[in-house]
Amino acid sequence: MSPIRSVGFFLVPGFALLCYAATVEAMRAANRLSGKELYRWSHAAPGDEPAMSSSGATILPDLPFGTDARGLDLLLVCAGGNPTTYRDKRTFAWFRQLARRGVAIGGVSGGPFILARAGLLAGRRCTVHWDHVPAFQEAFPDLTLTRSLFELDGDRITCSGGVAGLDMMTALIARDHGRELGAAVSDWFLHTYVREGAGPQRMDLRFRLGVSNEKLLPVLKAMESHLEEPLSREALAQLAGISVRQLERAFRIALGRGVHEHYLAVRLERSRQLLRETSLPVVEVALATGFASASQFSRAYRRVFGFPPREEILRHTRALSLAKRESLEVKYTRK
Repeated sequence: MSPIRSVGFFLVPGFALLCYAATVEAMRAANRLSGKELYRWSHAAPGDEPAMSSSGATILPDLPFGTDARGLDLLLVCAGGNPTTYRDKRTFAWFRQLARRGVAIGGVSGGPFILARAGLLAGRRCTVHWDHVPAFQEAFPDLTLTRSLFELDGDRITCSGGVAGLDMMTALIARDHGRELGAAVSDWFLHTYVREGAGPQRMDLRFRLGVSNEKLLPVLKAMESHLEEPLSREALAQLAGISVRQLERAFRIALGRGVHEHYLAVRLERSRQLLRETSLPVVEVALATGFASASQFSRAYRRVFGFPPREEILRHTRALSLAKRESLEVKYTRK
């Protein structure tokens, strides 16, 4: 792949400002530290409207939507919120047109979901923010999805988002302009540990859950990877190399709750993600998270969250509608 010089950002309203900033600031630093204009960038948005981030900051587009974008080397799609709802066919057609012309196409955070919807990730390794993984797997079961920080697969670039945008751009800068400049950019932002693309997205369980008991760590990891068919307490205890009674005691000391209670919380949290970000019926969400029936799932869900699964779907739908309406109101006021 040729060195990247001109980068366009396609900003989907509700994009995470940090994802965008981590990427664009790395290019600014590369220009500053090298004393040359190694990179230049521009911004596009749906309908050529100002793009408001999830925090309220707004960026004005200067790259016309649907343009031939001559000279563009890379288009990065930045999306947050719920990318599953973005289905604009004109956008997908534009992305495919640019790809045919040899422009590298990338996505950040929820952006890879939109690229997959446009049919641009077939046969490529890709990643997406861990919060979107369940919905991505349900919508695109045939794609090669990794859980990495970022993936550079030829002219397709995907990034899980957050500060991983800085890791991704550091890797691209090092690839195109040498490790010394890549390291200097990382150092400029006090980013003293440069992470490889294959690094994990989520914090180690010992830090995320505050667990120091080494016997519990493989059990906790197994719980998160066995949701559809939950493992028995006996199997989990065997994995830890201790008795069921010892396992229960260790859980209560480390997490303040028993094995079953913690496992149920993990399964319900995943079900909440599926209800919000996929079109799966409640009964399929129930089965995907280890419940024998929709009624059993509904009872457990109501007991923990205070309302049934169907109400979760309605609340999330209303929240998305309100956010969209507020965004339109802001645009109308500015006009």
